[in-house]
Amino acid sequence: MIKLVTHIDLNEAYSSLHHPEAGGIALFVGSVRNHAHGKGVVQLDFEGYEPMAIKEMEAIADRAKRQWPIKKLVMIHALGMKNIGEPVVVVGTATAHRDAAFDSCRFLIDELKKSVPIWKKEYFQDQTVWVNAHP
Repeated sequence: MIKLVTHIDLNEAYSSLHHPEAGGIALFVGSVRNHAHGKGVVQLDFEGYEPMAIKEMEAIADRAKRQWPIKKLVMIHALGMKNIGEPVVVVGTATAHRDAAFDSCRFLIDELKKSVPIWKKEYFQDQTVWVNAHP
């Protein structure tokens, strides 16, 4: 499951990773924290170039599947305004063993942050700043 959404359903993401041959499921959830750069964050706004973002997410997933024996994979990123505590990105893999699940899950989030065209705007109490969250 690879998609951009306005709301992330964590149960749906986890359920999509079930596979009878998978003994290891790793799931990473990134959420909005209440601080950045020593300042209080009020909320975040995410924008993305959807066709290119999905294409890049699929390319990252393909690379992961070539490197690890992944049975199921999930990559979801939220777009729009998000409040403190809300999930904004979920990646996960299901593999036969835990090492491959952990390693492939970390690869997914690291590569997503490096190359998927999604940007965030940070809303502080005193200012608003666009951050190059992803290229």
